[in-house]
Amino acid sequence: MEIQLYNTLTRKKEVFKPIKKNKINFFVCGPTVYNLSHIGHAKTYIQFDIIVKYLRYLKHKVFYLQNITDIDDKIMQKAKKENISWKELARKYEEEYMKDMKSLQVDSISKYARATDYIKDIQSQIERLIKKKIAYKIPDGYYFDLKKFKDYGKLARRKSEQAEDAVSRIDENKEKKNKGDFCLWKFSKLNEPVWKWSYGNGRPGWHIEDTAITEKELGQQYDIHGGAVDLIFPHHEAEIAQMESISGKKPLVRYWLHTAFLNINKEKMSKSKGNFITIREALNDYDGRIIRFFFASNHYRTPINFSFENLEQSKNALERLNNFVLNLKSSKQKDNLNLIKRAKEDFLKAMNDDFNTPIAFSVIFNFMNEVNKNGGGKRSYNLMLEFDKVFNVLDLKEKKVSAEIKKLINEREKAREKKDFRKADEIRAQLLKQGIILEDTDKGVKWKMK
Repeated sequence: MEIQLYNTLTRKKEVFKPIKKNKINFFVCGPTVYNLSHIGHAKTYIQFDIIVKYLRYLKHKVFYLQNITDIDDKIMQKAKKENISWKELARKYEEEYMKDMKSLQVDSISKYARATDYIKDIQSQIERLIKKKIAYKIPDGYYFDLKKFKDYGKLARRKSEQAEDAVSRIDENKEKKNKGDFCLWKFSKLNEPVWKWSYGNGRPGWHIEDTAITEKELGQQYDIHGGAVDLIFPHHEAEIAQMESISGKKPLVRYWLHTAFLNINKEKMSKSKGNFITIREALNDYDGRIIRFFFASNHYRTPINFSFENLEQSKNALERLNNFVLNLKSSKQKDNLNLIKRAKEDFLKAMNDDFNTPIAFSVIFNFMNEVNKNGGGKRSYNLMLEFDKVFNVLDLKEKKVSAEIKKLINEREKAREKKDFRKADEIRAQLLKQGIILEDTDKGVKWKMK
């Protein structure tokens, strides 16, 4: 069964064909580490984590590379404000980012690449652009001459900035040849970070960091590049211009995948609007698996609305799924092999269609409903574990209750045996207040967390 990917470059779904059979080089733009990551980052990195996990589930060997932008105007400004070095600030927030990703079960990345570890590679790329007379020098640094790259704008289908684009302040200069020319190397001012170079001591621009990293790690052409939709222009457009100018090879990337915007309470997330939520703030109220399930159950190309009400719905849905799988774990019932076969086929069909996770989850919940009606056992349980290799949302650790809770459950059972239903109901209500829900079944009482 072939995988169909929606390629931003061509604006259509295409059959996925890696450059090398079964080996996929995959790059996603990582964070600029100057502050805690926000919930929009969670959407992007969870959804790409699932895509990579699915490709590996299909037995593809995926090398998943993610960069860390650890030198940037925002980092320098924040470090000055906090009265610490830029490097100390960057390492601090890189560590916080890693903690957030661990909480969200994002663990598919093969390698994290810090921009500052690739300075020589960055300088090599700029030097080649200078020699090709594509890069030019003005008093504050080297810039890319867009008139020398006719294909600029082919990914975004435009050549000018819009309000929702992610733009680097480092590119602002009235002396540029063309309005859209972007900075490759910025000559350092007093008290700014600096790297020595025969062409002039300074620091890298934003866009050149990623192409230097990917050329070193993946080569001049690779399979998939991912990122949030606000990076298409000018960042990804600049990456194409840089690398294709250096190598003379087209395309830089075979398939461009982009995650859609995240709205908060039906408005675009924005610090100025006061609806900016960090991952850490969301984790204060909800387990990382719940946040993961929320983003996993929405398609990566669909703009979605984030609210704590929606997270509550995800919490309830995931709890039903968890309880279902835990019940299957101890079930001795017979499996419906045709149902299992059909569920797996439908799951693969959904995921092969541009990673259609909403349809994939509807397959899973339909399977759950059928098994609840007709029964299922070990093979049904194994199928759910198989699906969770992709989504990584289940928490199948048996919940333990205190001796006090166990005592109350036993007291209620004794009250029921004596037909003292009033006392039994009182104990049930008491347990409910403590977050324990009781279910009376033919095989005895069962409990679960509220």
